[in-house]
Amino acid sequence: MSSMGTRERRLRELAEREQLFLDAAREQISGQGLLTLQMAKVARSCDYATGTLYQHFSSKEDLLLAICADQAEKRVATMARAAHWDAPSRDRMFALMVADMLFAERHPDHYRLTQYVFTEAVWGSASQRRRDAVIEAHRPIGDLVSRIVSDGIDAGDVDSRGRYPLELALGQYAMTIGMHHMVHAEGVLDKNDIRDPYRLLLCHGTAQLNGLNWQPLLDPFDDVALDALVSRICSTLFDDFRPAVAARAAQPIEGASQ
Repeated sequence: MSSMGTRERRLRELAEREQLFLDAAREQISGQGLLTLQMAKVARSCDYATGTLYQHFSSKEDLLLAICADQAEKRVATMARAAHWDAPSRDRMFALMVADMLFAERHPDHYRLTQYVFTEAVWGSASQRRRDAVIEAHRPIGDLVSRIVSDGIDAGDVDSRGRYPLELALGQYAMTIGMHHMVHAEGVLDKNDIRDPYRLLLCHGTAQLNGLNWQPLLDPFDDVALDALVSRICSTLFDDFRPAVAARAAQPIEGASQ
């Protein structure tokens, strides 16, 4: 066998072993929680020595970031449905929030992990190589968002006012991430009598798009119109999602006028 063939086989074996470690760590997190993750236990579950695991990941923080990067593809694919939808730019921006909400409900462990790895304690302790890998894995989402904003600018739906596309979309992104944090902080919203946080997020997202004067404007408190838009997005783009998840997203806002 040529040296090139030997090298390719070696790289393939390394990649397969790394994926094995990632799957085992993800399973451990799913079953026992983030804070219980142990490098030795991950290695043992894969029938490898702990030192072999450390050849792939120099720290537990690196392992966590690698899992986050490994899971990004599914989230990108979900967001792409909204970005590629044959609809006005404003509806596609709104659909991004719906997509992220549905994905969070379908993959709660992914969002908990994402929130955790971006804390200063974890992110700051990870290697630059692993941080770069996480950023690159999620970069396609930024590209999708930029495309929608650029389409909106070109169509005259929104005035950029000299801002870059991602700058215009950052407010919506920040609200979405913030709501995920509060939803996963058990009890925080309940004690403040916030019963339907994701639907509230859609109202605030609508108001934020209005603030940018993104046409056509929609009254964030017009519950009937908002329900109709969410239902159309769910039935058009996400009919294959778990029925309970999609149905909950599309159900009328409590107290809405009929």
